[in-house]
Amino acid sequence: MDTFSVLKILLVLSFPPASLAVAVLLALVLALLGWRRLAQAVVALGIAHTLVLSFQPVGDALIRSLEDKAREAERQAPACCYVAIVVLGGGISPAHPPEQPLPDLNENGDRMWQAARLYHRGLAPRIIVTGGSFLAQHGGPPTTEAEAMRTFLLDLGVPAEAIVDEPEALNTVENIRNVRAMVGDGLVALVTSAYHMPRALRIAAQARLAVGAFPTDYQATPSVRLPWDNWMPSVDGLGSSIMAIKELIALNFDFRPSSLIP
Repeated sequence: MDTFSVLKILLVLSFPPASLAVAVLLALVLALLGWRRLAQAVVALGIAHTLVLSFQPVGDALIRSLEDKAREAERQAPACCYVAIVVLGGGISPAHPPEQPLPDLNENGDRMWQAARLYHRGLAPRIIVTGGSFLAQHGGPPTTEAEAMRTFLLDLGVPAEAIVDEPEALNTVENIRNVRAMVGDGLVALVTSAYHMPRALRIAAQARLAVGAFPTDYQATPSVRLPWDNWMPSVDGLGSSIMAIKELIALNFDFRPSSLIP
């Protein structure tokens, strides 16, 4: 197992519901060793951790700190002269026949819709879809995110000759690095979810990829929910909080992009 996989597993174990399970198991061990008060404290912390992150206003506050930066970057994006629209992977899963005969959109699927809209608006003459497959590199079906995105963009009316695949990247660093190799010094319109845009822009700057920001998929939207949904613990609230914390950790503590600078 490589380092990337280990870090992914450790990150998953740090957040609910996995973190609550870890807290319970640790408490059982502590109780067996006779440290009952410490065991109780560990369980209480695990429950509190899960409950706090489950409130939607917590998730909204965390995500908004990222989305506000994306909005500002979009206001500063050049109005023209893009050589390509670049869609970062993460919005769709490749087809895995027979269980999943077609690609499957997820909550970040707005990325492809945004790219198609920008293309039909005439912003750039081509769309680069970038995303490989972690499963394909570990014995899974030999399909990629780029291939899945191509299928969806075709259904959105983008002509096949205007879509360029980059099927090797497994993360944002590789997305940006591979696109930089494809376009050189050309200006690209970068499309990704708003909460992900600040980190993508930082990596692009370090890779010296010229970009304009075109974020989509805004998550901090309390006004479109029923009032009580904003003040009750929920799976959606938990998901928002975890997504934002992971992105904030990567934005502030992931130093891999420094290797992209020539």
